[in-house]
Amino acid sequence: MVRPARGVFGYSARALSLVWTTSRPLAVVLASLTLIGALLPAATVSVARWIIDAVVHASSTHAVEDQRQAIRFVLMEAGLVVFAAATQKGSAMCESLLRALLGQRVNVMILEKALTLDLPHFEDSELYDKMSQARRQASTRPLSLVSKTFGLIQNGVTLITYAVLLLRFSPWAVAILVVAGAPAFMVETRFSGEAFRLFRWRSPETRQQSYLETVLAREDYAKEVMLYQLGPLLLQRYRDIFEALFGEDRNLTLRRGLYGYLLGLLSTAAFYGAYVWIVSATVHGTITLGQMTMYLLIFRQGQSAVSAILTSVGGMYEDNLYLSTLYEFLDVPMPIDSGNATVGTVPGDGVRFEHVTFKYPDAERPAVDDVTLHLRPGQKLALVGDNGSGKTTLIKLLTRLYRPQSGRILLDGRALDDWDRDTLRRRCAVIFQDYARYQFIVGENIGAGDAQHFEDEARWQQAGVKGMADPFVRTMPKGYHTQLGRWFRGGHELSGGQWQKIALARAFMRSSADLVVLDEPTAAMDAQAEAFVFEHVKALSESQMAILISHRFSTVRMAEQIVVLREGRIIEQGTHTDLMGLEGHYAHLFSLQAAGYR
Repeated sequence: MVRPARGVFGYSARALSLVWTTSRPLAVVLASLTLIGALLPAATVSVARWIIDAVVHASSTHAVEDQRQAIRFVLMEAGLVVFAAATQKGSAMCESLLRALLGQRVNVMILEKALTLDLPHFEDSELYDKMSQARRQASTRPLSLVSKTFGLIQNGVTLITYAVLLLRFSPWAVAILVVAGAPAFMVETRFSGEAFRLFRWRSPETRQQSYLETVLAREDYAKEVMLYQLGPLLLQRYRDIFEALFGEDRNLTLRRGLYGYLLGLLSTAAFYGAYVWIVSATVHGTITLGQMTMYLLIFRQGQSAVSAILTSVGGMYEDNLYLSTLYEFLDVPMPIDSGNATVGTVPGDGVRFEHVTFKYPDAERPAVDDVTLHLRPGQKLALVGDNGSGKTTLIKLLTRLYRPQSGRILLDGRALDDWDRDTLRRRCAVIFQDYARYQFIVGENIGAGDAQHFEDEARWQQAGVKGMADPFVRTMPKGYHTQLGRWFRGGHELSGGQWQKIALARAFMRSSADLVVLDEPTAAMDAQAEAFVFEHVKALSESQMAILISHRFSTVRMAEQIVVLREGRIIEQGTHTDLMGLEGHYAHLFSLQAAGYR
């Protein structure tokens, strides 16, 4: 019984604490109304008994005072009913307000947790499933659990008051009242657990459905979906996933309903057995007509209270199961980040890779294998290699998005792990090949490069000039305040080359950076435009280190140092002239590409 109890109440304390810290006044009011609501039913049935006995007595005496007494009892019951309605309405209002506040609180907690994770966490499908489950269900489950907990308390108190009144008739009546609800509890507990197991098991399929919705309904996929006539195929796949999931839900719903109905018949039989017993006692004069009415109301409402308690317990069990996904995600250990250094031990030494090796989880070979190189201040380095040779991974290691399994990376003589993370990242301005296209205004798209100056319009324009975006931005309807993208009203879409210049301007927002990284950000431009961009960046970053990743050797040859990667290892290194003289892999690739331009 310990494990079921933990399943039902395991997260109740945390949910209650969450509600309490979200809004103490609302939590106190809700708890108070719950307690008041628990005491009112017993008071109401007691008054009902007084009314009937008073009516029977007044009809035999015909005394005016007896008639007035009966009317007073009626007015008393009316007052209790009005008060009960007020408590129910007040509880509903509190729950509605708490639902909005709590939903926001939980979603913020999930997003705050996401901000503490490293890049590998987001690439872990199991953890991503937990985050998706938490966002999809757990924002409403805490209040649901608290509501059921309060409902359990309310019905428990009500049942106790009923039991005290019913004991005057017979202790066996109390036993029948309680035991008759046990079958329903067994059904709810069993099928709640099964429903949750289905929920967790099929999370990847649910996420795939959401992805298909995105592909079919987003403007950035619309061109290919239309051109390649993917719509019917993807829509059928969406339907197939739904049919599979619906089949499981249907089977569970039918079994849950059938078992619930059959075992519910036992509760019905118990009620009418007690009904016959109470009526017989009235006929034989053991109890009065008013007592009979009270006991029947107690038994009917008491049985409802027992059923509500058991349903609450079953619901709490289900809510706890769902909440476990939320807290499993929130309890994921935060990455250890003990570095706090803000200056290096050898200022001006630049960047060093010393025998660095990194392997992705489940990969057969390292993405970066025993890499050693040195990038000095002001030096411009180009990384060259086939797709999958480790170029972008090297940049992610340099910016501490990944951590190597062996070897170390140093900046100004200090290992990256010893640096304060924020200080380290402020020193880097990186444009990845899959740079983000924010559905913000132009200026905020550029300002995203430096959160400290996110809304600084003067910095937007300075960065826009450096990134060569300023000329076309000034021709837009609202200049730097023009909405980009199609998600929001009045949005403007840019060409690929214009987006790349916005991304380049974003990198120049970080004026304090002493390392600029261009990871194929100009792939949408022609070779001449890319060469011009690199020359432009080179001129603006004379005192900065710069790393360029490109497949165009006409651009790469301008770098002071070229590193050639293959399968994660450095196979050649030197200037363009040095590497051409080696007549190795670089020279072969350069000659092939040069031949294509003849």
